Amino acid sequence: QVQLVESGGGLVQAGGSLRLSCAASGSIFSINAMGWYRQVPGKQRELAASIINGVNTNYADSVKGRFTISRDNAKNTVYLQMNSLKPEDTAVYYCNADLVSSKTMRKYVYWGQGTQVTVSS
Repeated sequence: QVQLVESGGGLVQAGGSLRLSCAASGSIFSINAMGWYRQVPGKQRELAASIINGVNTNYADSVKGRFTISRDNAKNTVYLQMNSLKPEDTAVYYCNADLVSSKTMRKYVYWGQGTQVTVSS
């Protein structure tokens, strides 16, 4: 089994910063990609940022220049540094990992439980 544990959400004023963390643990052989998605009520979950093979990053246009995704390979942890936050960034943020299980040697996609980010105006 694999678990993704998120932390770092909360309430912040517009213009402020937050840092999200997501640690993957369990039967992990390798992690191909990790990412952060976000969802507001009534809308589809959307990609905020992703990092592939610990190097290549991808960002939604709405967060480019404000958010930075990074990964600590030794800790199987991904971070999302969010700066210059706007009220429209308010959402539940979900961690995502595309990995190979050490038990089955097959690829799986796992999700975290979600962490609330609220940006007040």
